[in-house]
Amino acid sequence: MNQGLEKRYGLLTAIAMVVGIVIGSGVFFKAEKVLVATGGNLPQGILAWFLGGLVMVACAYNFAVMATRYEKVSGIVDYAEMMVGSKYGYFFAWFMATIYFPAMTSVVAWVSARYFCVLLGWDIAGPQAMTLASLFLVGSYVLNAISPKLAGKLQVTTTVIKIIPLALMAVVGTIFGLKNGILIENFNGAVIADVQGNPLFTAVVGTAFAYEGWICATSINAELKDAKRNLPLALVIGTVFVVCIYMLYYVGLAGAVENSVMMEGGEAGAKIAFSTVFTQAGGALLFVFVVISCLGTLNGLMLACTRGFYAMAARNEGPKPHIFNGLDKVTNMPTNSSAMGVLLAAIWLTYFYGANLTEPWFGAFCFDSSELPIITIYAMYIPIFLMQLKRGTGLGVFNRYIAPLLGVVASGFMVIAAIVSLGKAIVYYLIVFAVIMCIGFALKNYGHEKTE
Repeated sequence: MNQGLEKRYGLLTAIAMVVGIVIGSGVFFKAEKVLVATGGNLPQGILAWFLGGLVMVACAYNFAVMATRYEKVSGIVDYAEMMVGSKYGYFFAWFMATIYFPAMTSVVAWVSARYFCVLLGWDIAGPQAMTLASLFLVGSYVLNAISPKLAGKLQVTTTVIKIIPLALMAVVGTIFGLKNGILIENFNGAVIADVQGNPLFTAVVGTAFAYEGWICATSINAELKDAKRNLPLALVIGTVFVVCIYMLYYVGLAGAVENSVMMEGGEAGAKIAFSTVFTQAGGALLFVFVVISCLGTLNGLMLACTRGFYAMAARNEGPKPHIFNGLDKVTNMPTNSSAMGVLLAAIWLTYFYGANLTEPWFGAFCFDSSELPIITIYAMYIPIFLMQLKRGTGLGVFNRYIAPLLGVVASGFMVIAAIVSLGKAIVYYLIVFAVIMCIGFALKNYGHEKTE
C-alpha cells in the first residue's frame, strides 16, 4: 500500500529551496534584458526589480497563510483544490506537470549550459550548449530520482554558494562604482538606446523569470517536517531575502561597468562586470560560482518537476494514477512520475531551442517559454485569492481581506504588463496552452482501475 512520501526535509531545506530556486539563473540571465528594455535607464530598471519582487512577496505571503491551514500533496495544487474546487485543482496540477515545471526546468538547464559556455568562450546556442543542457537535465533527474536526500543537501549547499557572487558584487561593485564615479554616472545618465512599447512593463515581465520558482517549494510540503509551520516561514523569509539581494546586486552591477558596456556585452555582460571589479582571474572564479548557482536552481526545479504527475495520481486523477502514484521502496521517490517529468522537460527544451535559439521552427507559434508560463500562473492565482476572501473564515482582517486583494492586484499587474509588452505572442501561446489543457481534461479519468 502507498504510505505516502517520507518527511525528510526541514526548515533550512525549505528556505534553501525558495532562495535556491529563485536565485541562480534569472538574476544573471535577465539583468541585461532589464537594462536593454529600459534603454539603459538605471532608476527605471531598479523600479522594475522592486515591482517584480513586490508581486512575488504579495503572492508568497498569501500562500504562506494557506500553508498554515492546508497540507496534503504538492502545496499549490492543495490550495487550488481547497479554495476553488477539485476541478480547478486538477486544472492547476495538469498545468504544473505538463507546462510550468518542465518548461522552467528546461530553460534553466539551457541557462546553466549558457553560462558554462560563456566561461569557456563557446557559442551559447551552438551544439556545445545544447549538449551540455541535455547533460545537465539528465544529471539533475538522476540525482533526484536516485538520492532525493542528497539532492536536498545539494540544494542547501548551492544556495550558500550562489549568494557569494551576488553579495560580493552588491558590496564591492557598489564601493567600486562610488569610487570611480561610474555608479553616479549610470544613475544620472539619460536613456542610451531606443526602446519599444512600455519599457517599465517589459522590464517587469523580464524580472518575472528571475523571481519565479518560489512556488516550487510548495511541491515538497508532503515531505516537509512540520509543514504547517516551516513552509510559511520559508516562503516569507526566502522571498523577502531574494528581493533585497537582487536589488543590491543590480546596483552593484551598475557600479562595475557603464550601462552601455553591459548592454553591448549581451550574454557576457555579467562576466565583464565581474572581471572588471575582481580582475580577470577573480572574475572567472566568481563566474564558476554563477554556473554552480544555476545548477542549484536546476536541481530545485527538477525536484518539483519529478513530482508533477504524482500530485495528480495521489488524488486518483489524471492518466493511469495507479502507475504514477507508485513509490520506489528504497528511495521513496515517485519513479514513474519522475520519468514523465524529465521526458516533458526534454520536449520543452527542444521547443525552446527551436523557438528562441535558432531559425524559427514553429512559425508564429514561437514564444518565450521562460516567461509566458509564469504569467499564466499569476493569472491562475487570481481565483484562489478571490476565494480566500470568501472562505478564509477564522483569519484576521489583514489575512482574509487585505492580503488576498493585494495578491489579486499584484497578479493582475503582471498579466497586464505581459499583454502590453508581449502582444501577439500571447495569442499563439494561449492556443498551445488551450490544446494542452484540453488534452489534460480528456485524460482526467483515462486508465483508472475499476473498484468493486
